[in-house]
Amino acid sequence: MDNINVLKVEQSDKRWNELINYSKNCSWMAGRHLANVMESNFFTEWESVFAAILDNKIIGFCTLMKTDYYPENKYSPWISSIFVDEAFRGRGICGKMIETVIAYAKEQGFSKVFIPSNMTGFYEKYGFEKIDKLKNYSGEIDNIFAREI
Repeated sequence: MDNINVLKVEQSDKRWNELINYSKNCSWMAGRHLANVMESNFFTEWESVFAAILDNKIIGFCTLMKTDYYPENKYSPWISSIFVDEAFRGRGICGKMIETVIAYAKEQGFSKVFIPSNMTGFYEKYGFEKIDKLKNYSGEIDNIFAREI
C-alpha cells in the first residue's frame, strides 16, 4: 500500500486531537487507554505515537514506549498499542507501521525492540521472535516478541 503514510504525531501536530478522537472511538479497548495517555501528554523523552494515514484519514496507530502493561517491565522499548481499522486489515499496514517505528527507534539509538501480544504467528512474519511470556496487570499472560534492529 504505497499510498499509506505512517507519521509520528506530536502534541503540536494538527493530527494530535484527531488521533485522540480516533483512538477513543476505535473498536479496541486499548484505544481509549492511548487517548488518555495522549490527553495527559504522558510521553517522555523519545516516547511517541504514530498514525497510519490513507487519503488524509487516520486508519491505525501504534506507540513506542519505555514501559508497557506489565508489573515486571524488564524490556524496552516497546512497540505497543498496534491497531489497524478492521476495514483496512490484511493490506500490510501493520508492517508499515512497525517498520516506521523501528526506523525511529534505531535513530534513537536502540538495537532491539519488543512487542507484547497474545497472538502467535503474526509478528514473526515481521522478523520478531518470541522470547518470553509476562503476566500483565490484568493477570493474563502475554507473549513477548523481540527483534534486533
